[in-house]
Amino acid sequence: MQGILAGILTSVDVIGLYVLLPNVRYRLFLSLWTAALHMLFPLLGFELGSYLVRFLLEWGQWISSILLFCIGMHLLLFSHRDEKVTISPVLLAVTASLDTFSVSVSFGMLNLEKTIFIMSAGLSALICAYGSLVIARRSQVFFGNKIQIVAGIIFIIMGILAIQQ
Repeated sequence: MQGILAGILTSVDVIGLYVLLPNVRYRLFLSLWTAALHMLFPLLGFELGSYLVRFLLEWGQWISSILLFCIGMHLLLFSHRDEKVTISPVLLAVTASLDTFSVSVSFGMLNLEKTIFIMSAGLSALICAYGSLVIARRSQVFFGNKIQIVAGIIFIIMGILAIQQ
């Protein structure tokens, strides 16, 4: 039961990121890719944690911060154009999933069941990602490019706050 709950909790942050992105072209692909990375990164965390923990603990926060900041700037810079903003689904999935590596190192130390946790994280990420992207697409009809401006500002703030922690 702990592994399932841990997998769900690991995936909830995808909602906060993807619900703000209305112009994602390949929603199902992004959702599947995010789910796969939410399973791959924890697997790496369980298996390679002792080797890579130093690098990601030191640099993972900076990498995530820079990616969030750049996505926010990209959204802001293109918010005044009539064309839709396109952000690489791979970049979005990696940004949303990078933190699962360090979390899985902690869960590995707690001796959680690896397979259950990884399957739960992947399935939860798929559901959260696709649901958030559908909601974001529908909210675009009501809010237009204003949600894109708000999303850009939020990502920039998240990037700055992540660096400060």
